[in-house]
Amino acid sequence: MKRFVTLIAAAFALVACATSSAPQQPAAGALEVAPLQYTMRTLPNGLRVYAMPDANTANVSVQVWYDVGSIDDPEGRSGFAHLFEHIMFKSTRNMPEQFFDRLTEDVGGFNNASTYDDFTNYYEVVPANHLQRVLWAEADRMGSLVVNEESFDSERDVVKEELRQRVLASPYGPLFYMYLNQANYTVHPYGRPGIGSIEDLDAATVEDVRAFHATYYRPDNAVLVVAGNFDQAQLDAWVDEYFGDIARPNRPIPRDYPTEPVRTQPREYTVYQPNVPLPAVMISYPQPASTSPDLPALYVLDAILSNGDSSRLYQSLVYQQQIAAQVFTNLEATQDPGAYSVFAILSEGQTAEAGQAALSAEIARLRDAPVTQAELDEAKNEIVTSTIQGRETAYGRAFELADSVIRFGDAAYADRLLAAIQATTAADVQRVARSILNEQRRVVVRYLPAQEGATGDTITTSPTIQARSLTIPQSEIPTFTLAAEAEREQPPAAGTPVNARIPQTSQRTLANGLRVIVAPNRSLPLVSADFRVASGASADPANRAGLASVTADLLNKGTATRNATEIARAVESLGAQIGATAGPDSSAVSLQTRADRAGDAFAIYADVIRNPTFAGEELERSRQQFLDGLQVALSEPGSIAGMAMSRAIYGTAPYGAVTSPTSLAAITRDDAARYHATYWRPDNAVLVISGDVSADEGFALAERYFGNWPRPSAALPARPDASAYAAPARTIVVDLPDTGQAAVAMGLRGVARTDADYFPLLVANNVLGGGYSARLNTEIRIRRGLSYGANSSLSARLAPGPIVASAQTRNDAAVQVYELMRAEIDRIGDTLTPDAELTARKAVLIGSFGRSVETTSGVAGQISALALYGLPPESLGTYVSDITNVTAEQARTAASRYFDPDRADVVVVGDAQHFYDGLRRVRRNAERIPVDQLNLDSESLR
Repeated sequence: MKRFVTLIAAAFALVACATSSAPQQPAAGALEVAPLQYTMRTLPNGLRVYAMPDANTANVSVQVWYDVGSIDDPEGRSGFAHLFEHIMFKSTRNMPEQFFDRLTEDVGGFNNASTYDDFTNYYEVVPANHLQRVLWAEADRMGSLVVNEESFDSERDVVKEELRQRVLASPYGPLFYMYLNQANYTVHPYGRPGIGSIEDLDAATVEDVRAFHATYYRPDNAVLVVAGNFDQAQLDAWVDEYFGDIARPNRPIPRDYPTEPVRTQPREYTVYQPNVPLPAVMISYPQPASTSPDLPALYVLDAILSNGDSSRLYQSLVYQQQIAAQVFTNLEATQDPGAYSVFAILSEGQTAEAGQAALSAEIARLRDAPVTQAELDEAKNEIVTSTIQGRETAYGRAFELADSVIRFGDAAYADRLLAAIQATTAADVQRVARSILNEQRRVVVRYLPAQEGATGDTITTSPTIQARSLTIPQSEIPTFTLAAEAEREQPPAAGTPVNARIPQTSQRTLANGLRVIVAPNRSLPLVSADFRVASGASADPANRAGLASVTADLLNKGTATRNATEIARAVESLGAQIGATAGPDSSAVSLQTRADRAGDAFAIYADVIRNPTFAGEELERSRQQFLDGLQVALSEPGSIAGMAMSRAIYGTAPYGAVTSPTSLAAITRDDAARYHATYWRPDNAVLVISGDVSADEGFALAERYFGNWPRPSAALPARPDASAYAAPARTIVVDLPDTGQAAVAMGLRGVARTDADYFPLLVANNVLGGGYSARLNTEIRIRRGLSYGANSSLSARLAPGPIVASAQTRNDAAVQVYELMRAEIDRIGDTLTPDAELTARKAVLIGSFGRSVETTSGVAGQISALALYGLPPESLGTYVSDITNVTAEQARTAASRYFDPDRADVVVVGDAQHFYDGLRRVRRNAERIPVDQLNLDSESLR
């Protein structure tokens, strides 16, 4: 989400941050969740400071939230708050451009920001010994931001590419990012898309930016939250030192927002867009403000309607009627009354009218009859579990607290809301449904593929939307410039490092061959498990690409004793989550549950792993959902590029297989059952249990639920050579007319996870494209504004996996981005990486690893992945030294073996009329494939 506007917020990401004007006590028998522990003080300049110390982590999260968002975009400047968010990462009086990233990412942390309707938040997670430096930096950009033409122009170009990527190149981008806002408001500035428009971005000026900063970016309009490993007294002293002398302007903060008129009759629109693979429909209703006492019941209502496979929308539209490929809602509490929206992306062959009727029927059912006690309990348990999971990390706790303060006006409401949710009754839910889901106040948008001759409705920002102008006197707008290097205040030195805590593990092998590893962490009442079999997509038979994924998907769709609906209800009623996936080398089923429900959750978990029935009707449902998803993917440049690249690098080898409509159609019930019987067996698996269990308790769970699973007598099949392929490099252009961006990718074959070159190559790849400050993003995004992000990935597998550099850009810049990628790939193997750069990129890897083991699910996933490669769990403890010990020469030598642009496959997907001829001049072997002729089953892709 870096410099990224969040408009479609997931309900449960925010669920613990709402408010109720009448907090209630939890219902009898509800799980008592430990409240957030914090201190609060206000500086003389108005800055509110919240502190949440925790000695059990090696990290610290610093978050500064400003009470200004897209609602405050000036007249004629939609997208301005979001554009300004980007500029906050540029220069200050004491920090040149990219210096902020040096202080955060280059020491093993990360920084990010998001623009919402009502506020903008900036947040960092860094090793705890860098807290003082981040506080210094946040204060510097609050008090002395440099705004000049160069930084303004470069970030405006980046924002345009973000808009093209998220809106113009995404099949449903206009619906989510534009029409949701525009269709719901006639007066209130919520009606302007927060991501803006190209025209309004072009109209903005440097003077606008300076006025915006002077108006809103002030200490009395901000909240500072610090969570993690620190000393309270020391934090207070640093905050006073760095933030205390930032002046509070002697003028009010503009807060005059218009009141949206009460809608008295429904509105309906039909719109047509290019590259829309499946019709969609949105139904939206006015939603009360965040201070409404109805918010707790609305969260429960939303969970019943849309959360999980047992939810009403999924069960009705996706599972039973099979008219929708995907259903979801948008519930984001806003300071002024907002919009609660329900969406359906229809299945192939279904109409938006059918989707509208089905959604309307479920909405009416929720209004007209009380929900059941079982539904009510399930929703509450899901919300409680989600809240506990969010509090596992310093970042999560800080986010929840800051969100409560800014969005809802009171830090205490994070906990009081949870109590109110647990006290919500069925009558409360029905009352709120009748109040909000009023058919005379609804807005419907039917979103259809463009058709020749079809003319739909036009949805644009209403001309009556009210917005203020920036009227701050020019004399009160400070202008800052970067100080001469000798005059800059230098950041404080880092403190003494705090080591990440790696949990101790115990392991044993059951009599049936199942390897069990337990990693206790008793800080929160959560238990996670990861069951991984050492077989995945590379074991798919010829002409059955996707079989491993279909098999995994069907595990929780019926067992000998439970059907799919019963499984979903049983799992979700516990507040638990079970998910199954298949990767190239392995398949896995994960479990997250509250510790007090672990036994019940494991009973279902073991049942779906051991006893799936692969019923024919469930296969057909799964097949159609995969086909619908594939149809959407084949409208997105980045997704098409990924599929084409697999074929280009690996051809007909197992790693080259791509799931296609043809291969999906060929999969039978017997194929799935045979795959499960062959590979899903205890002696081909590892079970990792982490969280609030002792080693003995973990082994007892494993023995009870998996110990009597018999080991098959047949031997496991030999593993295929998944990556064997030696075709010459290709340049593939997939022509996707009328798409808003081109995806550019370069691919090479890398190494296996156990190869001696793995760690040197991992470090080299991180220098090339492993983060915001890596070389690809620096050249393509930061210096030239050609993309919202450029990166490279190294996928080390059981056999040599792919290395892929990728970016999306405007169509006419595709060749330029390719040439920049090529130059950086060539350079990484030719010259030694400077020590400072190498140290920084190592820190990125080490910091990311440290954050991954902060959560119970992260620990379980890390250990089970190590087991797949035959590596012991103790490898977690050597990861830091494995990275640290890589030398510049080792990284260069490894890069010279694998990073060769002449051997790279190139894939470009976009509107080829803008770049094909130019690409052929630099890649003479370029071949052009119209998207409607793309054949994923063929090595040639034709």
